[in-house]
Amino acid sequence: MFTPKANIRRAATTAALAATLIGLGAGAAGAAGWPPLQPGARLYSAANGQGAATTVNLGELGTCHTLSTAARSAQVASGSASVVLYPGAGCTGGGWATGSLAQSDIPFAALSYRVVPA
Repeated sequence: MFTPKANIRRAATTAALAATLIGLGAGAAGAAGWPPLQPGARLYSAANGQGAATTVNLGELGTCHTLSTAARSAQVASGSASVVLYPGAGCTGGGWATGSLAQSDIPFAALSYRVVPA
């Protein structure tokens, strides 16, 4: 159940995320060679958002997904969800979380992931 206060907080968060996306999409992302920042989440097979892209369904919370190709970088623009990546198939090994607004290289070759609330 959403209260008026929660709705206002959600609207403020959405506005802040939109402003951040505009700033990141035009500046830092382009300078580093990353693809433009877009709402949603993508995992890339190479560093700096390069290589084959896998689109992550951010609405599918908690389900473990094993990748056919290891991910080396991630781009997330959500505000409500983040992605936890794992070095082993089946979400095994120590996880590494992206955050809900992230554009970074993964410190290992990720073979699986899970979407979690931010």
